[in-house]
Amino acid sequence: MKAGSNLEKVLAAGHFAVTAECGPPRGADPEIVRKKAAYVKGNVDACNVTDNQTSVVRMSSVAGCMLLKEMGIEPLLQMVVRDRNRIALQSDLLGASALGVRNMLCLSGDHQKFGDDPQAKNVFDIDSMQLIHLVKTMRDEGTFPSGQKLDGAPKFFIGCAVNPFADPFEIRVPRLKMKMMAGADFVQTQCIYNLDKFKVYLEDAKRQGLHEKVKILAGVTPLKSAGMAKFMKKMVAGMDIPDAVIKRIADEPKEKQSAKGIEMCIELIHQLKEMEGIAGVHVMAIEWEEKLQEIIGGAGLLPRPVVD
Repeated sequence: MKAGSNLEKVLAAGHFAVTAECGPPRGADPEIVRKKAAYVKGNVDACNVTDNQTSVVRMSSVAGCMLLKEMGIEPLLQMVVRDRNRIALQSDLLGASALGVRNMLCLSGDHQKFGDDPQAKNVFDIDSMQLIHLVKTMRDEGTFPSGQKLDGAPKFFIGCAVNPFADPFEIRVPRLKMKMMAGADFVQTQCIYNLDKFKVYLEDAKRQGLHEKVKILAGVTPLKSAGMAKFMKKMVAGMDIPDAVIKRIADEPKEKQSAKGIEMCIELIHQLKEMEGIAGVHVMAIEWEEKLQEIIGGAGLLPRPVVD
């Protein structure tokens, strides 16, 4: 065990893992996190806590992780390099580990122009791949990147994110390999709607044996409506939603579109479960956490395994 987290143990035991995520509020009210967490509890092996997603100021990911831990949910700390230099990144990593966080996801972060503080200054002292290597060095060698000895090494099961659909497509798998070589133990993908294109990506990764070296958790997001699907297709960079997917949900009356979106998400999870090389799913029910149990249970993934 590299960190001994529940997520790591579930994957090591060969179970099909399930993660979800909670976006912290735009304020200091802990009850908002607790309300979301109540929908998550018992349905996942670990839960991501996002880090100022879409470049909008929110409660810190570390604080959100602590609120989840208080409720008996294993947190997965997200950390972006957009907002912190390497000193602050290392400091927050040590603090999170000291508080018992054992999973983390290393990310670049959305550009600040997409948020409501576009005048904020990007940091990007290091990139997400360098952050992965930094965490691995601290964990495995017990030293800071500067070479100085740590007074207690942080223990993290290290994750990264990949987008199999971004352009240019031909560098997608090489980037996954680079992140694996930097030290990633698992990966969560961008939400998948174009399954045919994802299969091409996965087959390429499998030919290089990457699925045997890094655990791949396929990202899924239930569509609430045809409008949501059209907005994501047009406005979200790197999002690939085929017209056939949009048509399938658009063909339903508006009052039935959310149910169809959940049905389609469950169908997709069933397909992903049968694909060699997929170790689990990351269910991103964006501000729709109350549907997690319906989706995860409908996919036959409940109850979650208990591992020692």
